[in-house]
Amino acid sequence: MSQWKQIQQLEIRLLEHVDYLYDDNFPMDIRQGLASWIESQDWDTAANDESMAAAQFTNLLSQMERVRSQEQNFLQRHNMKIIQQQLQIKYTTNPTVMARVISTCLREERRILSSACTQEQGPLEKSLQNSVAFERQTNLDNRVGIIRGSVQMMDQAVKYIEDVQDDFDFRYKTLQSRELSDRNSDAMKQEVTRLQEMLNRLDFKRKEILSKMDIVVKEIDDLMTSQLNPELQDWKRRQQVAAIGGPLLTSLDQLQSWLSLTAQSLFHVKRQLDKLGELVVKVTYESDPIPLQKPQLEERVKYLIYHIIKSSFVVEKQPCMPTHPQKPLIIKTGVQFTTKVRLLVKLPEVDYQLKVKTTFDKDLPPGRVSRQFFILTNNTKVMDIEDYSNGCLSVDFRHLQLKEKKYINGTKGSEGLLSVTEELHSLSFEACFTVQGLTIDLETCSLPLVVISNVSQLPGGWASVMWYNLLTHEPRNLAFFGNPPRAGWSQLSEVLSWQFSTFAGRGLNKEQLTMLGEKLIGQHVSCNDYHVSWSKFSKENIPGKPFGFWMWLDSILELIKKHLLPVWNENYIMGFVSKETERSLLKDRDRGTFLLRFSESHLGGITFTWVEHSDNGEVKFNSVEPYTKNRLSALPFADIIRDYKVISEGVVPENPLKFLYPDIPKDEAFGRLYNSQPCKVHPYISSTLIPISELRSHTSTTSPSCQSPEPPMTPGEFNMLNDHLCFDINTMSSPYSE
Repeated sequence: MSQWKQIQQLEIRLLEHVDYLYDDNFPMDIRQGLASWIESQDWDTAANDESMAAAQFTNLLSQMERVRSQEQNFLQRHNMKIIQQQLQIKYTTNPTVMARVISTCLREERRILSSACTQEQGPLEKSLQNSVAFERQTNLDNRVGIIRGSVQMMDQAVKYIEDVQDDFDFRYKTLQSRELSDRNSDAMKQEVTRLQEMLNRLDFKRKEILSKMDIVVKEIDDLMTSQLNPELQDWKRRQQVAAIGGPLLTSLDQLQSWLSLTAQSLFHVKRQLDKLGELVVKVTYESDPIPLQKPQLEERVKYLIYHIIKSSFVVEKQPCMPTHPQKPLIIKTGVQFTTKVRLLVKLPEVDYQLKVKTTFDKDLPPGRVSRQFFILTNNTKVMDIEDYSNGCLSVDFRHLQLKEKKYINGTKGSEGLLSVTEELHSLSFEACFTVQGLTIDLETCSLPLVVISNVSQLPGGWASVMWYNLLTHEPRNLAFFGNPPRAGWSQLSEVLSWQFSTFAGRGLNKEQLTMLGEKLIGQHVSCNDYHVSWSKFSKENIPGKPFGFWMWLDSILELIKKHLLPVWNENYIMGFVSKETERSLLKDRDRGTFLLRFSESHLGGITFTWVEHSDNGEVKFNSVEPYTKNRLSALPFADIIRDYKVISEGVVPENPLKFLYPDIPKDEAFGRLYNSQPCKVHPYISSTLIPISELRSHTSTTSPSCQSPEPPMTPGEFNMLNDHLCFDINTMSSPYSE
C-alpha cells in the first residue's frame, strides 16, 4: 500500500497534522494526483543536488501536464494549470527548495504514520506540540496585528500634528508681519488668543502622541521578550530535534512573518520620531515635550531594532553533506557540505551588499581540540532576496569543504581523552550592514559539528550528534562530552524510534523498544526514569560481544535501509525480540510458523526461526544462520524466504517456512515482494539462486532446542546432493559459496 493511501486511512486527529504540511509551497492537490510518482523519487538527494533537483522539477511539471491533460473536469484542469504556473514562478530558479519541501512533507508523513502505529507519543514530541499550540499562535497574530494598527493610527496623529503646526506657523508668521500699530487692536488680540489655543492644542497632541509611542514601544518590548524570543528559541529547539529525526511542526515562514511585521512597526515608529524631530525645528516652545522625551524613545526603538534583527539571523539549514542528507552536523574532511543562513526580518533598505563570512572554530580556546581545520573553499558570499521567502535575505553555501591543518614535525594539538567523534566544532557566520542609520553586526553559529576523516567514523559521529541534541538546548557547548549527562530511557527510546521512522520508514512499537531497553539497561527498562550513560550507549561493548549497543543498532538500520525496506515497511519483521520470547510466541503455533528477527550476535544480521512438532509432541525450534549485507546483496530477502530449502537426513529438500507469525500464509505475505523476473540472456538457460541449509541430526533434549542449519551449500556439497536427488537441480546454484 502506498504511503499516501495509508495516510488517507488515518483518524481525523492525525489527518489534521497532515493538512498542516500542505500549503501553496506544495499543494495537496499535487500530492494526491501524483502520489505514486512522488513517492518513487529520491527527494532527499535532490534537496542537496541542484542538477538533480532541476531534473526532478522538470519531471514534476511534465507529470502535472500529463495528469491535467487526462482530467475530465474543467474546473480541476483550470486549478491544476494555476498551480503549475505558481510552482514555475516559485521554483524555476530554486529547484532545490522544492525538493526540500517535498522531502520534508514525505518525511513528516512517515513520522505521522509511525506515531499512528505506536499510538503513543514520546515526551519530546508532546513537549514540541505543546510549544506550538494553536492558541499561542493566535495570540501572537492578534498582538502583532494590534501593534501594527496602533502604529498606523499614530501615522494619522503625526499628520494631524503636522497640519496643526503648519496652520499655527502660518498664522504666527502672519501676525509677526503686521505693523506695530496694529498689534494692540482687538482683532490682533483675538488672533493672539487663537494662536495660544492652537499652541495649547499642539502641545497636548505632542504629549499625546509621545505617550502613545511610549505605550507601543513598551508593548513591542514585551512582545519580543515574552513571546517572540521564546518562539525563536522554540524553533531552534525544534530544529535540533528535527536534526536527529524528530518532527518539525512549525514552519519558519510563520516566525519570519511575526518578526518582520514587528520590525516594520519599529522602523515605522522610528520614522515617526524622525518626523517629530523635523517639526521641532520649525516650531518649539518652552516645555516642549518632544526635545525632552524623543531622545530616550529613540534610543529604545534603536535598541529594539538592533536586537530583533540580530536575533533573526539564524542558520536555516544546518551543515550537512549531500551524500548523507539525513545525518546533518557530521562533516568529513575533503567532502563538500552545504549550509544556509537566513535573516528573518525584511529590511526596508541596505546601504551596500550584505556579505556573510563563515569561520570554522572561531574563538576556540587553544588546546581545546586535538585537531584543527580550515575552510578550503571560498567562505564569503552575498545574501540574496529569494522570492519564496517574501523578500527576506538568505545565503546558501553549497560548496564548503574542510581540510585539516598540517602540524610541525607531524605532531597535532594537545591530545585529550575525547575520541574523534566526541570532539565538537562550530561553524560561525558574520555580517555587518547599515540600515536607516543603524550599523548592525550580525553573528550566529551552527549547532556543534562532528568532523570525521573516514566513513567508518560515521556511526560514532551520529551517536554524538543524537546525544548532544537530545540532552541540551545550548547552541554551542563544545565541551559537552567532557562530562556528558545521562539520558532518560523514555527520551532515548523515542529518539531511537525516530531513527527507524527516518531511515526505514516505520518507527518502533512499544514491545520492540522494551526489548531494546532490556538489552541496553537490563530489567530496569520498565522504569521510564531510568537513565543511561553515554559510555554504555556508545562506547562500552555489550557483555560477551565485540561491539557496543549503538554500533549493533546502527548496523541493523543500514541493513533495513539497503536490503530489507519493503519487508520492514510491511511490518513483517518482528525485529527486536529475545530468543525466550520468540519460543514463547511460536510454541503453540502450527508447524512451519516462522518469525523474522534481528541477530543479537552479529552486526547487521537478520534470521528467521520456525517451529516444528514431532510425533511424540516435542516442540523444536530451528533458526537459520543470520543473513548479513553480503548475502542479501546476492539475493533479495523475500526470495530467500520463498526458495529456502532444508536438507534433513537424506530427505528431499523442502521449504519449512509455511506461515508468517501468527498465521499468515507465506506467499500471501511476501508474494508481491518476490522477484520473479526471468533471465533475458539467451541462449542460456535461466538460473535461480536457491539458499539451502543442512539440518544435521542431534541428540534430542528435554527442553526445546534451537538448531542452526548450515549456510547455503558449497559447490562440493551441491554436486553430492545433485547425484543423489531424483530430480534435476542443474539450474540451482549457491550464491554463498566460500
